[in-house]
Amino acid sequence: MNKLGLIAGNGRFPFLLLEAARAHNLTVVVAAIKEETDPEIEARAAADPNIHLHWLSLGELSKLIETFQAEGVTRATMAGQVKHKQIFSAIRPDWRLAKLLLNLRSRNTDMLLGAIAKVLADEGIELVSSTQYLEPLLAQAGTLTSRAPNEEELKDIAYGLTVAHAIATYDLGQTVVIAAQACVAVEAMEGTDATIRRAGTLLHADDPAEATTLSRALTVVKVAKPNQDMRFDVPVIGLATIQTMQAAGATCLAIEADRTLLFDRDAILDAANKAGIAISAA
Repeated sequence: MNKLGLIAGNGRFPFLLLEAARAHNLTVVVAAIKEETDPEIEARAAADPNIHLHWLSLGELSKLIETFQAEGVTRATMAGQVKHKQIFSAIRPDWRLAKLLLNLRSRNTDMLLGAIAKVLADEGIELVSSTQYLEPLLAQAGTLTSRAPNEEELKDIAYGLTVAHAIATYDLGQTVVIAAQACVAVEAMEGTDATIRRAGTLLHADDPAEATTLSRALTVVKVAKPNQDMRFDVPVIGLATIQTMQAAGATCLAIEADRTLLFDRDAILDAANKAGIAISAA
């Protein structure tokens, strides 16, 4: 059957995936998360009879499975962030998810989503990577902006990659913010943009007129995990990231080529160029 299940989180990711799947002539069964998905998806579904929309709450794993099975879905994908703090503190798990949580060795995101993927597979629903529909949005290697990173930013990128890959190994986060080869902020549950804002606050809290040994120019480094499961938690950069960087005083962004999705690529690069922000993918 020519159907794809879509588990929709927040942001524009679900809409981009939806458009790509429809371009492949797939009927899309959307499981929209009440706490996360943009209500605009109602209008998108109403305008297309090949989009079947169902709303469910975080924690309703049984309802998700029953919905997909009733619709004849055997392949599904995840698109859109679900805030980490929501996953671990705000949900009211049904019996199936509660049992799954009790059996986890650790409650990091990869462990939880991997376990959910296994439960879906056991019920005849294969979870597939969203990137197979969004390959044109993957960052290509090289300097993406009109300005390349300068010598100091290259040093920060090299150091930041070492730190970012180390923390990604433990599924702590995918982003670090560096200044003068010093780590200013490390991502945890708050997400990339909040990490960048925190770094800006930390570095600009003092009187800028005072002498300092630390450069106030921030470099943001975002990586995939060493064994990144591209079915979920794919690194994503959007226009909001560039806007957040500009507000925080960040001048450079380093990402991984072929493993990072760029949403609204033209808008991202235009905003970065106007702000003098260098973006490099390697």
